[in-house]
Amino acid sequence: MPIQVQKPKKPRIIIPGTHYHRVRKTVQMICFCIFVTLPLFDIMRIDLPRQRFYFFGAELWISEFSIVFLTLMFLWILIAAMAMIYGRFWCGYLCPQMIFSETANNLEKAIIRFVNKRLPNAGPQLRRVIAAILFGLVLLPASIFVTFVFVSYFVQPIDLFHRLLSLDIRTAGGIVGASVTLVTFLDFALLRQRFCTAICPYGYLQNMLKDKHTLLVHFHDPNEECIKCNKCVRACPMGIDIRKSSHQLECTHCAECIDACSGILGKLGTHTVIQYAWGDSGSNTQAPANWFRRIGLRDGKRVAVLALLLVYATGLSIAISVRQPVLLRIMPDRITLYSVAADGKVHNRFRMLASNRGRIPASISLSVAGLKDATVEEIEEHRTLEPGETIQQHFDVVAPASSLHGGINRMRILADVTPGKTGQQFS
Repeated sequence: MPIQVQKPKKPRIIIPGTHYHRVRKTVQMICFCIFVTLPLFDIMRIDLPRQRFYFFGAELWISEFSIVFLTLMFLWILIAAMAMIYGRFWCGYLCPQMIFSETANNLEKAIIRFVNKRLPNAGPQLRRVIAAILFGLVLLPASIFVTFVFVSYFVQPIDLFHRLLSLDIRTAGGIVGASVTLVTFLDFALLRQRFCTAICPYGYLQNMLKDKHTLLVHFHDPNEECIKCNKCVRACPMGIDIRKSSHQLECTHCAECIDACSGILGKLGTHTVIQYAWGDSGSNTQAPANWFRRIGLRDGKRVAVLALLLVYATGLSIAISVRQPVLLRIMPDRITLYSVAADGKVHNRFRMLASNRGRIPASISLSVAGLKDATVEEIEEHRTLEPGETIQQHFDVVAPASSLHGGINRMRILADVTPGKTGQQFS
């Protein structure tokens, strides 16, 4: 009787899975810290009551239209470029609404598990009610915190904090804060990710800007290796099936389905059939290519958009760098050309407008050049302006008649501003 010898089975090769989930959560944590930090340290904030715009340490006045315009255009082109090249990367990785919605989902699930574990003998209806109450008790202070940070983008944080401590619901600021808190609570309690598909306009805008080279999550299975485990559907925060289409409005390209697929097929020795790709062609982002194609610069349109973005960024940088913290204007008083005092000296009347747009006190001193023995009177030798202060003051340039000649006598008023520009000339 022949003896059958079984061939040893080849060991199963496990292909390492992807880790987009870990990367995404790390990015979201960084974005949360940035979201909280920006208004508290005046990195980027619009102060509506004081009509100020804070941008990376520069305190811009709303009247400085050119800088504000350049800033808004730069941000707009940046948002458009991101949507054109990287699709809905903002929604999946950076959006505060998505971050807080997913946090609310995880918090609700954790509370339900906690209640089910602690109260196993209670009825299912009672457990649901208790879990909902606990979730609301946790969600309320979280909504107040999120509202405080959000409103701080438009109101000075210290002023908003005092309003919060006094439970102000009488003034406009207090009413706005209470209203936003209610909307935030209802959003995270009821809407969450549904906000992205039903209300948020940026999702629709991104779908209009994308084209055949835009980054998206692509289901590509030419060899029919998908085992239909539906793990990608269960992992999707938006509850969609990526196998149906890569262009579903609900898809935020978060890559949770990629991790789910690679985790299952990787154990079977097969690579994931869901991946990031440049457009519907299925061009893998990891495929060998030039560095500029790997980062998304795959046609002239994208290069042109980035060049335009660079132009606006350069213009904005130059505008902020040459901006003076003190805005100073000196104009002659046209009502009276000149007057002669009893001592024979000739007085010329001027008007000075000065605004301190910086964060520290500024000093202004005036002098006269080009006219012998002329002095500045009726103004302090060093006029001090507090931060945010605007003054309008008249002063006289006084010269003895002996130093003047017939006709027009030209002179220059010199202004030294500290901190700021010295030797500003007004003819």
